[in-house]
Amino acid sequence: MSGTGDNVTVAVPRGALMKGSLDLLERAGYDVQEVRENDRKLYFEDQGLITMRPSDVVTYVERGVADIGIVGKDVLMEQSDRDVYELVDLDFGGCSMIVAVPEAQASTSDAASRRRGTLRIATKYPRLTERYFASTGRQAELIEVKGSVELAAIAGLADAIVDLTATGATLKENGLVISEQIADCTARLIANPGAYRLKSAAIDDVAAQLRAITAARGD
Repeated sequence: MSGTGDNVTVAVPRGALMKGSLDLLERAGYDVQEVRENDRKLYFEDQGLITMRPSDVVTYVERGVADIGIVGKDVLMEQSDRDVYELVDLDFGGCSMIVAVPEAQASTSDAASRRRGTLRIATKYPRLTERYFASTGRQAELIEVKGSVELAAIAGLADAIVDLTATGATLKENGLVISEQIADCTARLIANPGAYRLKSAAIDDVAAQLRAITAARGD
């Protein structure tokens, strides 16, 4: 790692956001070559990088194992009670958090909901979903699933799903349509509050570089 970001450890999400995260960090002065070349190794101490499941990024940053991290807004919304600072919208990995229903039932789901007085919702985001439906004055029975959320709706386990979608292709392939959009989600830079106080200049330097890179990319 060069002068930028010295001693600032970054939690990097594996999966869909990993490539974009590494591209940004490389431009900000982090040595990411070994991370790109070794998909089994998780901790790159010399480079100041730790890789993990996206849902774990907030935990590692909140606990101070990493000073900063890159994480999807969906994770921040689900874990809204966590003590981290959100510093920069990195403007990549764009998805939408949506409510989707089977196409054949799209026109009747509201009537079915009124008859039961509640709506069965399958999701990987139970806290986010509960807050959203409460904010709209509707009752929802939440069914937390870990695998393909679409299956819950097409198999009759749930009336609707709440999930992320980028292109809508998976929804379409499974006969689902978007009925509501909850939020737009992109990757965000977050920081541990304690680390931010102790390393404010270094973290601000990294944040400023990532912000500038993001802005230039959008021009």
